[in-house]
Amino acid sequence: MEQFLFFEQHKEAYPLYEAFVNRLLEKFPQTKIKVQKSQISFYDRHLYACVSLMRVKKKADMPAVYFVLTLGMPCPLESNRIAIKTEPYPGRWTTHIVVSTMEELDPELFDWIKQAYEFAQNK
Repeated sequence: MEQFLFFEQHKEAYPLYEAFVNRLLEKFPQTKIKVQKSQISFYDRHLYACVSLMRVKKKADMPAVYFVLTLGMPCPLESNRIAIKTEPYPGRWTTHIVVSTMEELDPELFDWIKQAYEFAQNK
């Protein structure tokens, strides 16, 4: 219920998020979900992914329906799907990905999530 309330101002994005979470929990069933004011965080031993509604591109470049997936990565991802990537400290890349369609919930995205999950577990 908390997750649904997080999307209260963006109800049209909730079905996309729900499909994402269902697939995520299939692959990482031990995941704990923490709903906060500005993001939904995904943990096992450590945080490995977050979903938010922040705008990571110019408003004109953002789709009408979306959520932003943020991953902590050991290296920069090279893809036109990446909205922003920063290296807050050596060897850790914060990567923001705009997800706006069901088709984007694809093996490539979940491979990146797996990399972030494994990186977080090895802290």
